[in-house]
Amino acid sequence: MVYLRWVQEIAIAHWRVLASAEAQKAISWVVLRHEIDYKTPAVLGDEIQLATWVGKATRLTFERFTEIKRKGDGQVLARARTLWCPIDPKTGKPTRVPPDVRAQFST
Repeated sequence: MVYLRWVQEIAIAHWRVLASAEAQKAISWVVLRHEIDYKTPAVLGDEIQLATWVGKATRLTFERFTEIKRKGDGQVLARARTLWCPIDPKTGKPTRVPPDVRAQFST
């Protein structure tokens, strides 16, 4: 369960660091789907390192990948793929992501 929380927290942090203030006001996000491949468990005292990036970004969905590793030995603990949908925070309905924002985040 904690891996899922980390996947969501790093996605939110990534968005907040890179997205403009204007984009953050205009776009909120909801998860449509999570896929997590658990490789090995973390244990108490492990330092964890996360990396995240956006794969395919369309007008109405963003595919985001996350890799969770143990910092000490680089062992992959889990890999995740999440499909996010942008929503208008005022209406709660799906909204289109402008091309410049898609280009900023997608690979």
